[in-house]
Amino acid sequence: MNGYVRVDWRASLSLTGRVLLYLAVPLSIPLVTAVIYGEGWIPFLVTIGVTTLAGFALSQLDDDHDLGAREGFLMVAATWLAVALVGTIPYLLADHGTASTLSWPNVPNALFESMSGFTTTGATVMGQIGVEHHSHALLLWRQLTQWLGGMGIVVLAVAILPELSVGGAQLMDAEAPGPGIEKLTPRIAETARVLWIAYFAFTVLEILLLYGLQLTGLAQEMTLFNAISHGLTTLPTGGFSPEAYSIQAFSAAVQWVIIPFMVVAGTNFALFWGLVRGEPLSLLEDEEFRFYTGVMATLTAVLTVVLFVGPSLPGTAGLAGIEESLRHGLFQVVSIVTTTGYASFDFNNWTTTGQYLLLFGMFLGGSAGSTGGAIKMVRWLVIAKSIKRELFTTVHPEAVSPVRLGGRALDESAVRGIHTFTLLYIALFFLGVVVLMLDAGRVGMELQVLDGLSAIAATIGNVGPGFGVVGPMEHYLPFPWTSKLWMVFLMWIGRLEIFPVLVLLTRAYWRS
Repeated sequence: MNGYVRVDWRASLSLTGRVLLYLAVPLSIPLVTAVIYGEGWIPFLVTIGVTTLAGFALSQLDDDHDLGAREGFLMVAATWLAVALVGTIPYLLADHGTASTLSWPNVPNALFESMSGFTTTGATVMGQIGVEHHSHALLLWRQLTQWLGGMGIVVLAVAILPELSVGGAQLMDAEAPGPGIEKLTPRIAETARVLWIAYFAFTVLEILLLYGLQLTGLAQEMTLFNAISHGLTTLPTGGFSPEAYSIQAFSAAVQWVIIPFMVVAGTNFALFWGLVRGEPLSLLEDEEFRFYTGVMATLTAVLTVVLFVGPSLPGTAGLAGIEESLRHGLFQVVSIVTTTGYASFDFNNWTTTGQYLLLFGMFLGGSAGSTGGAIKMVRWLVIAKSIKRELFTTVHPEAVSPVRLGGRALDESAVRGIHTFTLLYIALFFLGVVVLMLDAGRVGMELQVLDGLSAIAATIGNVGPGFGVVGPMEHYLPFPWTSKLWMVFLMWIGRLEIFPVLVLLTRAYWRS
């Protein structure tokens, strides 16, 4: 019995195939876009064919779909890897024009861009050639990958596939960012639909407001295509932009409109269900939301002062200088903390104080149940409370003092799990930096320490831009292919919050 495999991998891969079959539906959007703009549509037709055939083949492995916890981990990890692999095909087959002379369209680069999109990281290898050189259809596919990955591909599958309704709760827990996802309705499939409806509604609202800025003359550069593109990448905290200079390419009005939607994207979407049900105080009563907004407000205040008194924003003074410092400070804090990754200014030119503030923000993350990455606010809140508890019990060793969140005492196993995840995240971060620096040195690439730190923090935390060579107006193209594949792995494992991937590498998972 010791050699008996306990995981029904056929059921897991069969459901992965079902998800791939449905991936053909969003692929039809860039296909139609290519036809409308008179661009190459063959890459998307080929991709639809490949994902349909691969999905059908996998779906035939099992008809029972009996999912337990182990099968759920495998299905989630395999699904995210499979969609990223399929997502590389349009990048490889698209007509890149002059981009081909810059060695962009190869497998590691295409996989990097695809994984970065689906995991909503926003790191790109397109910077050197400029995203403007690519077709509308390819750019729209790039934006769609982030929108699909934001709320979660498996969460979407639970919402629309009846065969996932039984094991849906386990799948959503394995995929959803944060310690867990709240069951909003009696049926988990209905909960998944509620989350996606809220996600869709905020996306549409942002698109309408952004395009309205052009109609009112406040942002002539915000075309309908740009409005749709940024709507598709704000709510998933993705950060891909069809503009090489990100949000810096747009007016201050655009930046002010995008800020609240980034805040929304980093908020637990379950809280908006309370608003719909007539509970307007549900946001303010949530302890994690207060902590989340309080941390961002504090960092914004500090960064605003740093920008106003320092040389980071030359030529600013008086009320105009205060507004500009506040706008860029608030925008970048919210963008980095929520792991959106947009840039309203090239913060490569900021002082080291401002840059290290942003580096610190890369580890914070949004709320549990949001589309944000990194460690998450709820974990930092629990860690802070457990530290406070330890200080109290040091003075009062006989006291019983549970860690409470939202008035409820947390189970000690949950507290240990949060500490374990955070320690593992930080350990993997430092391992990632060492591997990246060694690999860069192997090929003679001069990589500064801060650049390496930010590159790994940005990939494992699904943030996107870093500093130096990977700054907000730069790109990841100069890295060797081995480093790119390493960062692809970090994006994948970071989006799934480490455990669903690492558990697959243990013998106990397969045979105990």
